[in-house]
Amino acid sequence: MIKFLAKIFIKDSENVTDQRVRSAYGYLCGAVGIVLNILLFVGKFAAGTLSGSVAVTADAFNNLSDAGSSVISLIGFRLASQKPDPHHPFGHGRFEYIASLVISIIIIVMGFELGKSSFEKIVRPEPVEYSALTFVILAVSILVKLYMFLYNRSTGKRIDSSTMRATAMDSISDAVSTTAVLVSSVIAFFTSVSVDGWMGLAVAAFILFTGFQSAKETVDSLLGAPPEKEFVDEVANIVLSHDGIIGIHDMIVHNYGPGREFVSLHAEVPSDGNMVEIHDTIDNIEHDILQEMGCLATIHMDPVDVRDEFTANVKKRVKEIIEAIDPVITFHDFRMVSGPTHTNVIFDIVVPYGYKLSDEEVVKRISDAIHESDENLFAVIEVDKDFAGR
Repeated sequence: MIKFLAKIFIKDSENVTDQRVRSAYGYLCGAVGIVLNILLFVGKFAAGTLSGSVAVTADAFNNLSDAGSSVISLIGFRLASQKPDPHHPFGHGRFEYIASLVISIIIIVMGFELGKSSFEKIVRPEPVEYSALTFVILAVSILVKLYMFLYNRSTGKRIDSSTMRATAMDSISDAVSTTAVLVSSVIAFFTSVSVDGWMGLAVAAFILFTGFQSAKETVDSLLGAPPEKEFVDEVANIVLSHDGIIGIHDMIVHNYGPGREFVSLHAEVPSDGNMVEIHDTIDNIEHDILQEMGCLATIHMDPVDVRDEFTANVKKRVKEIIEAIDPVITFHDFRMVSGPTHTNVIFDIVVPYGYKLSDEEVVKRISDAIHESDENLFAVIEVDKDFAGR
């Protein structure tokens, strides 16, 4: 249904890199979510009131909170679509993350409330009367929530929206909780054994888990999570596809919200090349990244000596030394400065976060190995971290 409605209401609906199209998808999914959740609330509240089931009634108010989450989602997309201004020159895209966090908090609060009411039901059990209508409403609710999960997840992937992903997680948690309520209702109907409170407690635990997982993902984005590997690889492929580029390093992706990435990196170029021509190549690369990926790129040129045989041999030896210590460690910006008594071998290494050895220990191992291979060589090493997660 979402695809059908998108073709009707969203102009150029296939162009999901356009911020206006992304926002339109957010508005559409939010509006559909509000309507469906209100309908589910009305049906479940009626069923819960008639049967006296705390689990069914709690599930109804969970759907009402979902309608509120859809409203927050709409507001989040609306605020995120605002144009940059003097106070926010990179736009307002992170409003999507804030909306996702609010939705996650609502999920967590509902989990606590359901857990509280379920515990009270266990302590003070009350008779529950179910009817065929209750079972039908719960079954339909499960199907609706599964549908909402699928279209929110699909749209979230399509437009790269953390808000849609959070809403999808909310929907699947609702489907699981309603399934649990239905199971407890069937058990009570056929055996007269009331597991209403216990089932509600189990559902509350699942909802809390889902809420905390969703909140963690959103907080990671706000704090600065590494970019997706596919994004980094695409940038690297565009850069390395141009003649004259030997390699890249020090890539940093600055994220100001979905679809609002800025990239900076160092591109290694031959030191004996024509600087005017290389500069023109760099300009073309920055233009290609903007056209193909919709993000601005700033590229720094790093000249690399590719003709000196002695430098090439020492570089090869350094590579072997580093790989013998651990292949996960890489190096770049390699150069040599010769003097009357010794030669400085200068380069940067990239050590992963949380590595088993300290940066100082890694530097000492590499430096000692280089000096042992040739007592005239002294290593001057800087330690970098991989901000792009490559």
